[in-house]
Amino acid sequence: MRTVIGVMGSGESGDKALLAQARDLGAAIATEGWVLLNGGRNSGVMDASAVGARNKGGFVIGILPDEGTAAASRHLDVAIRTGMGDGRNWINVLSSDVVIALRGGAGTLSEVALALKAGRTVITLDFELGVAFDRYSRTHKLHRAASVEEAIAMAKKALRLRATAPLHSPVGSPTHDRAARHAGSITPPAEERSS
Repeated sequence: MRTVIGVMGSGESGDKALLAQARDLGAAIATEGWVLLNGGRNSGVMDASAVGARNKGGFVIGILPDEGTAAASRHLDVAIRTGMGDGRNWINVLSSDVVIALRGGAGTLSEVALALKAGRTVITLDFELGVAFDRYSRTHKLHRAASVEEAIAMAKKALRLRATAPLHSPVGSPTHDRAARHAGSITPPAEERSS
């Protein structure tokens, strides 16, 4: 089965630097041979990450909040119409092996919170969540990346840790959390991040 990386972020299209970052992230995910999953719309981080992945020959799944595809990105390979509105955020995170969150608003924050509650590894990229999420950093579920390359390296390490988790200990369980702490955080030491 192929690895699915969820990319969450703003649905707004005004921040050109954010859109460039989302395109670069989508391209990097495709280069790894991973499937990119996002909210499927034709705007913001959703559309930009899909463009980046498709330009590199990647496979893109969009989980749409609507029953139709009128607002879907034309860069999707598969558009899943849910008719669930923001309830589709659960599908976004539960269908992802790792979630990478770029800057966004309340919808992105809800996806981060749901992913953490579900035991998924969440990597934020240039997105400060605030002190309410600090405890997840201490338990190695939430990581902060300063670049696309660092986010991809963290995702690789998280996937390796997930693959080596003991049987019958789902990610997020106390047994898995102890194993992850023993194996170390996916966040590289500060000296590696600054080089």
